[in-house]
Amino acid sequence: MPAPVAPMLAVEGPLPVGGGWAYETKWDGFRCCMRVGPDGTTKLTSRLGNEITNTYPDLRGVLADATGGRSAVFDGELVVLAADGRPDFQLMQSRHQRGPTAELLATAPVTYIVFDLLLLGSSSLLSAPYEQRRELLAELPVAGERVAVPRHFTAEDIDPRELLDVVEEQGLEGLVAKRLRSRYHPGARTRDWTKRPLIKTREVVIGGWRPGKGNRGGRVGALLLGGHDERGRLHYMGDVGTGFTERALDEMLDLLTPLTRPTCPFENEVPPDRARDARWVEPTLVGQVVYRQFTSDGRLRHTAWRGLRTDILPTQTTLPPN
Repeated sequence: MPAPVAPMLAVEGPLPVGGGWAYETKWDGFRCCMRVGPDGTTKLTSRLGNEITNTYPDLRGVLADATGGRSAVFDGELVVLAADGRPDFQLMQSRHQRGPTAELLATAPVTYIVFDLLLLGSSSLLSAPYEQRRELLAELPVAGERVAVPRHFTAEDIDPRELLDVVEEQGLEGLVAKRLRSRYHPGARTRDWTKRPLIKTREVVIGGWRPGKGNRGGRVGALLLGGHDERGRLHYMGDVGTGFTERALDEMLDLLTPLTRPTCPFENEVPPDRARDARWVEPTLVGQVVYRQFTSDGRLRHTAWRGLRTDILPTQTTLPPN
């Protein structure tokens, strides 16, 4: 069984336009390295390097016949597709958190979206250009019921700005531009891959919460959110009180209560109206929010909760650029 490879990460920025780039859909799920042994045994590893094979038995052996008895390492995204065929992040989060219950295996099966090939047989492809890796991937009989290889486009196929419009019309998350000649940089975030999201999302650390009122009485009303600056200091940058499912509200209090601490974990001042009834917690839980704006005073505005991100470390959450 080959060793796992840490995922290469994209930098957020304007969509590169012109020759020398490929364009892929940005998928709304959890990053996953899939390893296949010569006997077809399949192993899954999360973005943080955690073993998650048993969490997804519906993917067991899905690429066993694709590699012709050779070892292989694939890079891709785990997604749960909704009835309309689009990735549903909340369903994916439920699968990741609650595990492979019989109900979830039936109602929320996982699909592995494969977009890179990092090893085949005894040959590492990390130094091979993206274009060559994709050509080799296309030659393998990878597609199946629980696995798919998305098409990638170049400027010769379609103007990438038009492609972005198409992706937006389909309600997908955005595009990732990948330099055709770029090698694979394990664990690195590089401008060889540039992501252009259509919705603004941000990973955040939970540093506290405020009790709910009315029908939220006895539960979480809002979470107090933070991110790290370049010196590693945690800064308050807003709160979120919408977007929670009933199940998420029930589970959140159970997760936060054991993390209670007496003091505020944020380096900067939390506005008095937010701090007045706050319950502070150790900043160890990471979540994701959708937001409309990051203001000049360092605040996320118009936020909505998307879910917990157990595949991201608290230290990996940063402040958005102004």
